[in-house]
Amino acid sequence: MNEAFVLLFVFVVLLAAGVPIAFTLGLSAFAALAVSLDPGSASTVLAQRLATGLDSFALLAIPFFILSGNLMNRGGIAARLVDLAKVVVGRLPGGLAYVNVLANMLFGAVSGSAAASAAANGGFMAPLMKREGYDRDFGAAVNISSAVTGLLIPPSNVMVVYSLASGGVSIAALFVAGYVPGILLGLVLMVVGGMLAQRRGYPVGERIGAAQAWRILRAALPSLALILVIMGGIILGWFTPTEASAVAVLYTFVLAVLVYREVRWRDLPRIVTDSAATTAVVLLLIGASMGLSWVMSSANLPQAVTSLLLGLTEDKLMLLLLINLLLLFVGTFMDMTPAVLIFTPILLPVVQKFGMDPIHFGLMMIFNLCIGLCTPPVGSVLFVGCSVAQTTLRQVLRPLLPFFAAMVIVLLLVTYVPALSLWLPSVLGLK
Repeated sequence: MNEAFVLLFVFVVLLAAGVPIAFTLGLSAFAALAVSLDPGSASTVLAQRLATGLDSFALLAIPFFILSGNLMNRGGIAARLVDLAKVVVGRLPGGLAYVNVLANMLFGAVSGSAAASAAANGGFMAPLMKREGYDRDFGAAVNISSAVTGLLIPPSNVMVVYSLASGGVSIAALFVAGYVPGILLGLVLMVVGGMLAQRRGYPVGERIGAAQAWRILRAALPSLALILVIMGGIILGWFTPTEASAVAVLYTFVLAVLVYREVRWRDLPRIVTDSAATTAVVLLLIGASMGLSWVMSSANLPQAVTSLLLGLTEDKLMLLLLINLLLLFVGTFMDMTPAVLIFTPILLPVVQKFGMDPIHFGLMMIFNLCIGLCTPPVGSVLFVGCSVAQTTLRQVLRPLLPFFAAMVIVLLLVTYVPALSLWLPSVLGLK
């Protein structure tokens, strides 16, 4: 019990002091180990656990998907997907709100990054919406809330991280399970955005002729084909999710450099260097979190949390509500990757006692933390969205409230209707 107290105390103090989260995790684990071991032995054990935590073939998917996302972000793919979204939904009343949501869903589905989606699509949509008479803060709110759909619609790095933290839940099943919740969230955000746009009297988009629509579709098809290549290959068993990430890099390289020619050869070293830096941060977090998880298990912290929650209520519906509230709170001050790594080994045993499927819980957890990306004080997507729209946090919070409410409603549906997450993996034989 002393180990658990020291771990929690050091973690809270370092987090409050603003120490980077990876070092907070590692130092907390070291302090807890030092209670029962000498400092030399504690550092040796922690280093071994860090190395063991990174010794996973599945983790190779993360650097590949990051590199693929960076190639897409700089390869002119966002502009083509925005044009395609305008063809599909641009003629609806308040059509640019629909376009923004659909473009984020499409770009997120091929890049797997919420921040990249908010930056890429926001950079195109913010001036376009302003030119058409849309309020700047309303446009930013639409972009921020819909950017996170790409973390639910695969491929998604955070699903790979959850698979590792949960002890090996199928990445392919998680990928497929994300489609229905992700698409449902996008549709609900479209409805909310469309209703608000109609109420404010925003204009209808201009009609696009058949010949121009065909040119736009033809330009966007190679980008959309990536979804079929990645997910089709995984579902049909042609390659594993990790191998699919390497295929994604090859495909996006050909698309960005040779087909669209938006990325020049001299840009590639910078793209690779940026991807390596991002990968290093993510893997350091994962290694430190694996060490912390091992220490928590040794200190029986997951069992203690299980007993505490079961002592509060034995009603499954109320327990899931409490876990949702906890994760929503965690998401306001902690980034998604460390939150998944820390809280999965703590909370997963609790919900499994009530018969909850690990795939269903993974989607529920990721959904919660997606909302956290849009909330202050540390919501990365919130700040990226404000930056590209050239607005402030204070000004965008009020327009965001209806979208927050919509996201929470869909979260509750995902929480209490397991079929939304489990139906598609079951149909495809992945569960």
